[in-house]
Amino acid sequence: MGENVSQNTETQAIIDRSERSGSVKWLIFLALILVLAAVGLAFYQGEAGGKLQLLFLGLLAGVGILSLLGMAVGLVQLGQKQAPHHLTRQFVDSMQDGVLVCSSKGHIVYANQYYAQLTEAPAAEAVRSIERTFAGEPDAAEAVYRLSEAAREGRSAMEEFRLSRGLAGRTSEEERGNAGRWFRVKVQVMDDLDEKGKKDQLAVWQISDITRDRERQENIFQELQLAINYLDHAPAGFFSAEPDGRVIYMNATLADWLGYDLAQFEPRDLVLKDLISGDGTALLAGAVANPGMAKTEMIDLDLVKRNGQSLPVRLMHRVPTASDGTSGASRTLVLNRSPGEEISEELRVAEVRFARFFNNTPIAIAALTGDGKVVRTNAPFVRMFHDVPPDDFPADDVTVEDAEDAEIVSDAVADVEVSQGITLMKMVAEKNRDELAAAIEEALGGKSHIAPVESELFHDSERTVRFFLSGVEDSEGDDEQVIVYALETTEQRALEVQFTQSQKMQAVGQLAGGVAHDFNNVLTAIIGFSDLLLASHRPSDPAFQDIMNIKQNANRAASLVRQLLAFSRRQTLRPQTLSLSEVLANLSILLDRLLGEKVELDVVHGRDLWPVKADLNQLEQVIVNLAVNARDAMPEGGQLTIQTRNLNEEEASQMPYKVLQPSDYVLLEVLDSGTGIPPEIREKIFEPFFSTKDVGKGTGLGLSTVYGIVKQTGGFIFLESEMGQGTTFRIFLPRFVEEAKDDVLEIEVEADMPPPAPETVEDLTGSATILLVEDEEAVRAFAARALASRGYTVHEAGSGVEALELIEEIEEGVDLVVSDVVMPEMDGPTMLGELRKKRPDIRVIFMSGYAEEAFRKNLPENEEFGFLPKPFSLKQLAVKIKEMLEE
Repeated sequence: MGENVSQNTETQAIIDRSERSGSVKWLIFLALILVLAAVGLAFYQGEAGGKLQLLFLGLLAGVGILSLLGMAVGLVQLGQKQAPHHLTRQFVDSMQDGVLVCSSKGHIVYANQYYAQLTEAPAAEAVRSIERTFAGEPDAAEAVYRLSEAAREGRSAMEEFRLSRGLAGRTSEEERGNAGRWFRVKVQVMDDLDEKGKKDQLAVWQISDITRDRERQENIFQELQLAINYLDHAPAGFFSAEPDGRVIYMNATLADWLGYDLAQFEPRDLVLKDLISGDGTALLAGAVANPGMAKTEMIDLDLVKRNGQSLPVRLMHRVPTASDGTSGASRTLVLNRSPGEEISEELRVAEVRFARFFNNTPIAIAALTGDGKVVRTNAPFVRMFHDVPPDDFPADDVTVEDAEDAEIVSDAVADVEVSQGITLMKMVAEKNRDELAAAIEEALGGKSHIAPVESELFHDSERTVRFFLSGVEDSEGDDEQVIVYALETTEQRALEVQFTQSQKMQAVGQLAGGVAHDFNNVLTAIIGFSDLLLASHRPSDPAFQDIMNIKQNANRAASLVRQLLAFSRRQTLRPQTLSLSEVLANLSILLDRLLGEKVELDVVHGRDLWPVKADLNQLEQVIVNLAVNARDAMPEGGQLTIQTRNLNEEEASQMPYKVLQPSDYVLLEVLDSGTGIPPEIREKIFEPFFSTKDVGKGTGLGLSTVYGIVKQTGGFIFLESEMGQGTTFRIFLPRFVEEAKDDVLEIEVEADMPPPAPETVEDLTGSATILLVEDEEAVRAFAARALASRGYTVHEAGSGVEALELIEEIEEGVDLVVSDVVMPEMDGPTMLGELRKKRPDIRVIFMSGYAEEAFRKNLPENEEFGFLPKPFSLKQLAVKIKEMLEE
């Protein structure tokens, strides 16, 4: 190979071949032109000139011929030849990769020495392109074709392929025994100028023999496979999990322990919660080290086999961290702690540590036999069932098992054992025993996920406990087969009941408020049309009295609606600073009349009562309603006591009501000596329309109104009652401090009681133009007829959008807009904002079953408007409009 191709001759010939051939062609062409020109001039001058001209032309022809010969042999060059790029050429020639440069037409422009060696070219003339070199190799055909396509499209590309017998079937003696040769071929395109100075693209090919690299990779892979084989068959289990809990590796030993087929294991298909029982994943999640300080944690827990059984193990858990502080995949060694496995004596330290945790945990833990007998407990379990009668759980049978552990666990019972164990069934109520027995059977059957059992205690039905059970494999000489964890849920259940009741009351309140709003529209129409009928009937008319009865009952219904709004806390309150002593003193005469002669009233005033902030009328209604209910609960007579006192924050925190926030309160108590309220009724006592009275003797809105007013004032109301001994209502009203103005309760209001009837206006007629906007057709029809009968010009609109369109079409102009507040598409406040842009001085009256304050917040701060609460009568409507027009 070295004899046929040399660095200094053959490669130089390959490089310069195309360059010299182009230059020589141009030089020959120029020389011939010069000679022909000289001969032509000589011929011309031979006929027309003298000897001197002939001599000059002959010399010119001779110079041309000599130049031609000089250029042919290279002694004369046209122009200055560029100096060769010696550094670039030396760099490319010294590369250990073969380099080939071809023009867009496939002509070889340049090839380095190593390319000739890789392609086994015997001489410079034998150097071939990539396509021709691998033309006879089926293993490389597709790869070369893709590379050629990339070069034609001006893209860069790279391919690797293996030839089983070298290039073009030429196999050396050394290669016959190996696995062939690997090649890496790259191509990229660069721009250049061709022989005519036009822009051309050159394809730069680079070929490398990567056989040794592939062999090195294969050796590394074999070594890796060997290491994995060692790890797979290690005597300990091993797994690795990502920070999100997905298992990315598990060795064959662990897979065999858990019953998984390693051949079917796919990384990230399993998560830690599938392998670890209970909340053990939380222990692993907590074992995260600081950056650069990876720490190995020792954790004892149970893994879950594929068949659902538990496997006791010890984990050596380590989580590496990157320099940026992020956690990597864990490295976790698994030691089998099942019976029969060898356990080092060094584990004794861990067992003592476990005893400390076991006896100081706030969770009650006990071990049971197969028939449910308690054989071992921790201290919290004994404390939880300390009030079990001695016959069932004798205190004398509780002993400290290990003095060494007792020293470690300070002031706690280290490992208590019931020598004459009782069954767990005796500790729970009879109605829960079947469910608990079924859970024990599941634990004995090896089931890992067992639903918790909620049970009342047999000796104290007010207390509830939630039991969690799990089965364990019994060791030789050990009869512990079930582990039970007990959490007392008495307080939690009480809070759940209170929360459920609160949600129910809130839902009922929202329903009541919505119903009350719709009723206001219905009642407005009934009262309005009644007024229209009364206007056309004389008192002597037989129908007059019937119409009056309709209106009176409609007004009664309006009163019930106001009570619903009070319960739903959507009425308007006008809070003021009050003294409960003064309120009760003013009410005492009224209360005496309401209670009658059989009931004795005793009012006990607290000393130096703090002021409260509440609506006086509403607070009086609360006291009157409670007094009337107490009177009805004492049909044979009795005593009613109303007493007040201050309650500071510390005293409030000691009250038995969980929802009562610790603060300063003024306590108002209403106690009677009546029949009491049954337990099944107490939960419904504040619900609207719920009444224990006979049909027709009550609406069921009295106590619901009391509840709504107290809650809307920011207070709390609680009920205590015993059958045959009477009932006590306790109302906690927040203490009002004048300086703490920011703490004053902001009251949500959505409805208002009708204001006192205004003074009678003599003339209720007018000639103004009024735009009436109301989505309720019955209310709109009544109001339009009423206003038209008073001489007004009325235009009707069913929504705010329609009103904006209509006001542009009214030629005479609109003097007053009377609008509902809640309407589809566009509500009243939004419509008013749009009207102000066109008519800033227009007057507006809002009609609503909600209070004025409920929608004023949606208007500019200084916006002026009139307000007419629903339901209203014809006269109230006419008076309000007359007032607005005369302002």
